[in-house]
Order: sequence, then structure tokens, then C-alpha cells
Amino acid sequence: MNLISQLFWSSDDRRPRTLWRLVLFALLLAATMLAVNSLLADVFGTDLESAMGELGLFTEWRLARYLLQMALGLLAVVLPTLFAARFFDRRPVSDLGLQLTAGWWRDLCFGLLLGALLMFLVFIVELALGWITIANTFSTRSSQSFWVALVSPLTLFLAVGIYEELVVRGYLLKNLAEGLSFGPLAGKVGMLLALLISSVTFGLAHAGNPNASAVSNFYLFLAGLLLGLPFVLTDELAIPIGLHITWNFFQGNVFGFPVSGTSANQTTFIAVEQGGPVLWTGGVFGPEAGLIGVFAIVVGSFLIIWWVKRTRGKVAFCSSVAEYQPRISVPAGTAEH
Repeated sequence: MNLISQLFWSSDDRRPRTLWRLVLFALLLAATMLAVNSLLADVFGTDLESAMGELGLFTEWRLARYLLQMALGLLAVVLPTLFAARFFDRRPVSDLGLQLTAGWWRDLCFGLLLGALLMFLVFIVELALGWITIANTFSTRSSQSFWVALVSPLTLFLAVGIYEELVVRGYLLKNLAEGLSFGPLAGKVGMLLALLISSVTFGLAHAGNPNASAVSNFYLFLAGLLLGLPFVLTDELAIPIGLHITWNFFQGNVFGFPVSGTSANQTTFIAVEQGGPVLWTGGVFGPEAGLIGVFAIVVGSFLIIWWVKRTRGKVAFCSSVAEYQPRISVPAGTAEH
């Protein structure tokens, strides 16, 4: 194989090199999402929505439409990721951190509890310091009942927790760790660098959010480190997915804070009026742009380390994150080139 070909193709692994796998994946993901968004725009036009309103079915139609949109949006991310894993990476789905064993589900439950606990700590600290005032309970600004209105943010954060972790940690971090596993970068150094790069990507991905700033981007980079930590320690997405889901849901829809600058807290068990120093509370962006969020990240990191020590017996970077083991066999008699 000549030098030019080696820049694009790994003859040992019989797949594109890391950079080109990531480029192909990004193009596939963008194309799929554009196609789905175009389809949704064509199917759910304003004329159909108006017609439903005239029939008195606007509320029911809006909820059903939203749930269908979220389901299609989730598929628009998950399916290209699984396709890329199979055909670009030549790996099984389980290598993306989706082993789905009994231990995996146990870790998922821990992640769900952890996200809820961290947001509870944020709420209790701010309440004790007088930075928030409870204005209402079981509050919604929707025309729907509270429990029906709660379905939308719950569905949103379930989807976000799954597809963001699958893409940023399961695919991006995994491929970066493998691609950086050479020479002086092999082992822990390469995985740490992959964790940093994926976390920077995670922070920048939220730069377009309402009320975003350089400070919120940096703190979301730290949140990316928190979400990536259990992945590099376990090679599983269970804890990151669980943590991501309840971190967002409890932040916005249980304790009433803004979620990454958005108004996803329109339906919440506890509606709060935010006060206190913006440096600490994050102001209109929410706790993720304040030092209180950094406090939660630090506590969460220690609890993750404790859990990994308790369930695995030791705390160390999981070597399988950066070691590619092809499990899709090459047909017998196929020659290497």
C-alpha cells in the first residue's frame, strides 16, 4: 500500500483512519438530520396544525406531534451512529459503551440517582443561602395539565441523554482514544487527551444556546469531563446516560432552574425566583454557568470514583477504551493489502 493510501486507510484494521472515520460520521449525521428535519417540515406544516386547531384537537395533536418529532430526531442520531460503528469502524454496537448487561443497568440506575442528587444539592445550597425563592409548585405555563405538559421535557431529556452521550462519548471519545493510542500518547495520556478534546467539543456544541457565554462554555467543558470520566473508567455509557438525563430533568423540571440557557423549565415541580450572585448561580443560563455548578461537578466526580472503586475494586482508565479489537471478521481467504 502506497504512502497516500496509508494516510486514509489502515491496512491492519481494514478501515479508514480515525480522522476520516470522524469526517465520514459527521457528514452522515448531518445529512440524516437534514433529511429528517426536511421531512418533518413537510409533514407537520402549519396548515395541518391549523386544521387540528379548528377541530378542537390542537393540544392533543401538538403533544403527539412533539413526541413523534422527538422519536424521529432520536433515530436520526442513533441510526447513523450505529451505521458508522458497523461500516466505518467495523465494531459491534456494544463497543460504543452499550453492553446492556446486568451490571450496565445497575450503573445506569446509579447515574440516574447521581444526577438527581447533584441537582438536589444545588437546590438545597441555593435555598439555604437565600439565593432562590420558591414561587410555586406543580407549575406549568402550558395550556395542558401539569402531568401532560411534563411529558414533553421528560421525553426531550431522555432523548438528549441518549444521543448526546452516544455521539460525544460513545463514538467521538472512543475513536479519539483509539486514534491517539500510539507512541508517547499510548495508554492513559491518549485517553486523557481524547477526554479533553471530546469535552471541548461538548462545551462548544452548546455555544449557540440562549444566554451562552465564554464562561458557560468553559463550565460545560467541565461538565463534559464529568460525563466522560465514567466512560474512560468503565468503557460503558450507562453512568453518563443516566447522569445526563436526570441532571437536565431535575435541574429544569423538578427544581425550576434554566437548563443550559434554555427555557425548558416552563413545567416544573418547584418554580423558583432566582437571585444571588450570578458568579455563583449562573443567572439566566442556570447552574451550569455558575460556580455552584462547578461544585456539583466536583462532588459528582468523587462519587463516580467511589462507585467505580466499590463495583470494580479499583479506579483506573479502562484500557479497552483505546484498544481496538475487531469483532467483525474478515472472510477467510481475503488477502491484506
